[in-house]
Amino acid sequence: MVYCTAFQSKEISSVEFQFKENYDVNDLVAIVQKLRAPDGCPWDKVQTHQSIRNDFIEEVYEAVEAIDEQDTAHLREELGDVLLQVVFHTVLEMEQQHFTLTDVAGDVCRKMILRHPHVFGHVVAETPEEVIKNWDEIKMQSKSQQNVSEAMETVSKALPSLMRSRKLWKKAESGGAALSDTTAALQLAEQKLADLKACAENGQTEVCSAKLGELLFSLAGLSRFLQTDCEQSLYNACDAFIDRFKVLERDAAAKGVTIQNLSSEEIAKLWNDNTSLSN
Repeated sequence: MVYCTAFQSKEISSVEFQFKENYDVNDLVAIVQKLRAPDGCPWDKVQTHQSIRNDFIEEVYEAVEAIDEQDTAHLREELGDVLLQVVFHTVLEMEQQHFTLTDVAGDVCRKMILRHPHVFGHVVAETPEEVIKNWDEIKMQSKSQQNVSEAMETVSKALPSLMRSRKLWKKAESGGAALSDTTAALQLAEQKLADLKACAENGQTEVCSAKLGELLFSLAGLSRFLQTDCEQSLYNACDAFIDRFKVLERDAAAKGVTIQNLSSEEIAKLWNDNTSLSN
């Protein structure tokens, strides 16, 4: 079997492969190399970082779903799919002789050692809060960040927006420019809601988009004082809405009708009649 920790040219006519009972991460690299060889898979051979970008996102979300389900077997499967994405993107770079999987693993090992001086060095950090403080300080130093705004720019724009918003509020707080307390956060959210209501009443569609964003961003700031994760809160709300809609459909069916045949007023009445939908 061929497994290349060093660079391999994509021009190799064929990649040998050996079937076995148990495989490891080295075999996974070999499989991806085989798939992308000239005599490999027509689909895999033409993929790029960009073409499978969304696949990466989807696999991570499916792994998160398995965590939420507390399903060990499902999590094992989904972590494998995430690992496949890591290996596939790495093989793409190996073909260009940019870096290998060993380089990727080495980089993250050095990062973990550097950012845990309380474990691998002589720094004292006795609480999770002290660990996070040290982590953020070391991260700024290692990335040569001179101020908080530069640290903010490192927060990935590919994150779900509520998650990104919460991280930006955290960065602002570390720079001493965040909201002072729950009351201030609530006042900001109320002001942003009033702004949105005003532009909506005036039919200012384009302005409404910006004001809605400001409202959502203020709510992300509020979530920090409520000791809750706004992304998780919205996730739970989505599940609750589905559950409530099921009840709505059930009650409509009990009356011999379907929701599609009801007016908006009738749907609102049916919704309000069932106390479980409004709790």
